[in-house]
Parts: sequence; structure tokens; C-alpha cells
Amino acid sequence: MQEIGKDFMKLTKFQYLGKAPQTNGYPQPPLQKESDDGIKIIELPDPDHIHVRDMPLRRAIEHRTSVRSYSDKPLTLNELSYLLWCTQGVKEIIEDVVTFRTVPSAGARHSLETYLLINNVEGLEPGLYRFLAIGHKLLQLDIETNMAKEITEACLGQDFVKKSAVTFIWTAVAARMKWRYGERGYRYLHLDAGHVCQNLYLSAEAIDCGVCAIAAFLDDDMNELLDLDGEHEFVIYVATVGKNEG
Repeated sequence: MQEIGKDFMKLTKFQYLGKAPQTNGYPQPPLQKESDDGIKIIELPDPDHIHVRDMPLRRAIEHRTSVRSYSDKPLTLNELSYLLWCTQGVKEIIEDVVTFRTVPSAGARHSLETYLLINNVEGLEPGLYRFLAIGHKLLQLDIETNMAKEITEACLGQDFVKKSAVTFIWTAVAARMKWRYGERGYRYLHLDAGHVCQNLYLSAEAIDCGVCAIAAFLDDDMNELLDLDGEHEFVIYVATVGKNEG
């Protein structure tokens, strides 16, 4: 067990890349998970029409810190739309080929999906949602169960998860990255998650929000709560967001 990390780094070295599915002529996976018929779709405010205060990049970087305590003030739907745009916004799309987004991704594969635990956002019922980056919309997945309590427990009982205004849960669709990079693609999934979460930290500064990244969670429990198989798609990173106190 102690050598798992070393084995991962060794077996995903570039020389072991081999012939990826793309090289072998296999069609690429879809650019985005499809939405099931009958699931409520929510239109988000157009990011082009959302205005936030000017925040110099250097200041945002200097102020960046992990915040685990939030006020009771809700996020607006405009603010949530802004954060989603900054973390996975689609700037350009070549249909069925590639998307270009507000964050970097190896080979523009963009293998991440964004799930949201909504606790305190104006105009949205508390529950579980998924972001449709292509189209900039939300899917309402589960507002019936006590999802906040269950996700908090899966995050090792870290109470600020259910006290956040929204908790971002990023999942990785491995096939999108493996199609081009084979087993080495697993390294790139984790790099992509880091890019996305840093964008969340920096963009949150402009709307007086704090963020706390979470890597301590029970993988199997989180995957089960999101109805994922844990192999082809799995939770890779989590981050809470809420309005700053004071």
C-alpha cells in the first residue's frame, strides 16, 4: 500500500504513453455529459451581462486564502453564474470536436464536470445540481433528499460544507482525457482540477466570497451520492464558497 503513489508516478511516465485511442482511430467521447429527459433545466444569467467590481489580479492573488467560515448572506444567481463562467466557461466551441474555456486543460480535453451542492443561493432550491458548460445552464438533480447532510458526512463531517452558500464538486470523466493521452491522462486530470479551483479562489475575491478547497473526502461515498461508478467518472476535487463575514 505504501508504494501506490510511487507506482502511479512511475506507470504514468511519458514513455509508457503507448498508442492512445485517438491514435488508433477511435471516436472521441462527447464534450459534455448529456442531460436526461424530464430533468429541470435552469437558465443562468448571461455572463456577458454580469458586472462585478474591478479586482486587480495582484490584489486577488495576495488576498487568496482558504476561508471556512461564512456569513448567512446568500449568493445571487448572477454571482453563481459568474463563478461558473470563471471556472468552466466556454469561450468557443467547434461542434463535436473541442471547446475552448476560461481554464487550461491538457489538449483542450476539458474532462471535468461541475456538480453543485446549493445551500444558499437566491432563486434556487437547496439540493444537488449539475452545470451544463455548453449552453451555460443548470440541471436540477436532487432537491428531495438531505443532500447537504450526506455530502458533509462524505467530506469527513467538515461542517462548513453544509454552511456554505454553494459547494463545487468537480468530477473527472476519464475517457475524455485518456482518448488522447492514455494512462498518462490521469495525471492531467488532477492538474486540470487544480487550474479550475484556483480560478474559483481568484474570481471569488471580486464578489466578496471566501473559498476552501477540500481534498479530504470519502471517494466511494461521494461517487455514490452523485450516482457515479467511480471508475469512468469520479469525484476529483471539492470546494466550498460563501460570503465573507463582517
